[in-house]
Amino acid sequence: MPRFVVEADGGSRGNPGPAGYGAVVLDPASGETLAERAEYIGVATNNVAEYKGLIAGLTAARDLAPDAVVLVRMDSKLVVEQMSGRWKIKHPDMKPLAAEAARILPRAQVTYEWIPRERNKHADRLANEAMDAGKRGEQWEPSASSAALDASAARSLSTPPPSGPPGDAAAGAAAARAALAASRGTAAGADTLFAEPGSGTGGPAPQAAPTATATAPAPAGGQGWAPDMGAPATFVLLRHGETALTPQKRFSGSGGSDPELSPAGRRQAAAVAEALAARGTVQTVISSPLLRCRETAQAVADRLGLDVTVEQGLREVDFGAWEGLTFAEVQERFPDDLQAWLDSPKAAPTGGGESFAAATRRISATRDRLLAEHAGRTVLLVTHVTPVKILVRLALGAPPESLFRMELSAASLSAVAYYADGNASVRLLNDTAHLR
Repeated sequence: MPRFVVEADGGSRGNPGPAGYGAVVLDPASGETLAERAEYIGVATNNVAEYKGLIAGLTAARDLAPDAVVLVRMDSKLVVEQMSGRWKIKHPDMKPLAAEAARILPRAQVTYEWIPRERNKHADRLANEAMDAGKRGEQWEPSASSAALDASAARSLSTPPPSGPPGDAAAGAAAARAALAASRGTAAGADTLFAEPGSGTGGPAPQAAPTATATAPAPAGGQGWAPDMGAPATFVLLRHGETALTPQKRFSGSGGSDPELSPAGRRQAAAVAEALAARGTVQTVISSPLLRCRETAQAVADRLGLDVTVEQGLREVDFGAWEGLTFAEVQERFPDDLQAWLDSPKAAPTGGGESFAAATRRISATRDRLLAEHAGRTVLLVTHVTPVKILVRLALGAPPESLFRMELSAASLSAVAYYADGNASVRLLNDTAHLR
């Protein structure tokens, strides 16, 4: 009885937006690519595209051998859990797709396994090729595909990675990813900063800024427990470009004049858009509602062919009566209030502003909601100084006073990766190489 590995993926540039899927059938023994499928499907959600990819992969496997035993591997936790029968299918768009997938081969012949996105690159690349073809008004053609893997890489993909030495799950997972990356011969580049640790060449990724990892302790009695080192959700944090107030170092929050980008700020937005396009890893763009962020986000989204989603929780702190003033002017007019603000995160700016403690609660809730919505994906958050610093502080487990010890330039990039077990890794901080 033949055995196949089917790897499938789907994506949507906008969710919903222009969407496509990719699927590959592999021989697990030889690593040979037996079949590839990809298609641009018009406007759809990520989940619809992922199910379409699953259907295409199973159909390709059935066409090769109707009696085949198939292991389906996808980086969509939703599809894997629903098709395995562990999660209920509630969404009306998903039910007919899941039913169609279940009819392709007898249930006893198909099993499902979740894999990190880093190990699903073949299908992911096919899906992106299909979306790129759709953008050109074409359909994907196998002859134009650049996704085929060599045999050694495919064998690595079809072999589960070792778990690593007891008590050192992170090191074991990193070693496995390093071996996989080495077998692909991938060259290290700027986009490794937004990728999973250990990807690229198998050694440390080149760093444009110091990184740090906040690791949660193992739970009591957790012998054999291993932290989730699967594909993280990565938040690329972009501070907006300059406004007229930025060079003057004036307080500019959500309670002030909502200034637009200056000519310099627009140039910065264009430069960061080119840099992110070159990295090619951002899948979703989300912006603060304030004008300077929306303008910066739109410049990036236009370059990437994505839409901008506005998120109220990413707005800057309201600085109350301090809006538009310099630090020296606030010190002169409101010395006691300023000192209290510097001394305690619970103190708010004069005149009903928002304290850092209140902002942290708001931004934490926003972070958690976005993580639930974008698990395993790379998301650009276009926001302000305070939200970026708070996200970095929380990822590091640093005290509140660390907010005053970070430098964040206009149009700078930072990045934080979030794992399903609660661990976070700061990958990048205040990168301005694209502005030089």
